[in-house]
Amino acid sequence: MRRLVFVLVLMAFAVSVSAGGESYSLPELHVIKTVTLAPTHSCRSTEEIQKGFQESALFLSDYSRKRNGPDLVFDGACRSRDYFYSSTAGDDMALIGDLGTNVQLEKLTAHDAFNMRNVNTPADYTRFVRMVQVVEGHTYVVLLNKREIRGLFVFTVVNHVPNQRVLLRYAVKEYQIMEAKAQSEGFDWGRDNAEKSEVKQN
Repeated sequence: MRRLVFVLVLMAFAVSVSAGGESYSLPELHVIKTVTLAPTHSCRSTEEIQKGFQESALFLSDYSRKRNGPDLVFDGACRSRDYFYSSTAGDDMALIGDLGTNVQLEKLTAHDAFNMRNVNTPADYTRFVRMVQVVEGHTYVVLLNKREIRGLFVFTVVNHVPNQRVLLRYAVKEYQIMEAKAQSEGFDWGRDNAEKSEVKQN
């Protein structure tokens, strides 16, 4: 009995890490969970939108929820097609890949998510984009690449009522909260490039 209690304490510690007095409540890895997102972020009143993403988005950690920076957003204007995205602000560069149908979430590994057939040809590698259409029965992989969060998770759309709600089964494969040691200044989504004389390497 004591051993069981010790194991449970270790598991709780593994998913609730704190630093500087702040609890992050990191997600468990390789565990399938279910969540309903409703309604789409944009098909709400102006007053509701001003309150943040609320139940229209998936927050995998307390860290992302406190910053109103969700890991996945269920969106779509009223009476239009719904879609998912993960990049919500600033220099976020999160991407999503559609793995198609007939994917068993229970057997889906991080390796599989990048190449379902494990065949080394360009056509077999997962195509990552900024946003994807919501399709019932499809499984998706999200590559989180944000200023302070790096991660990978997969999910399947179990049920979808356009503009109203979507039921997901998901599993987190990797999740890190990081602190950048240094960053080049001047990032700009629209800035082009200028020629500069070559610098000799020592």
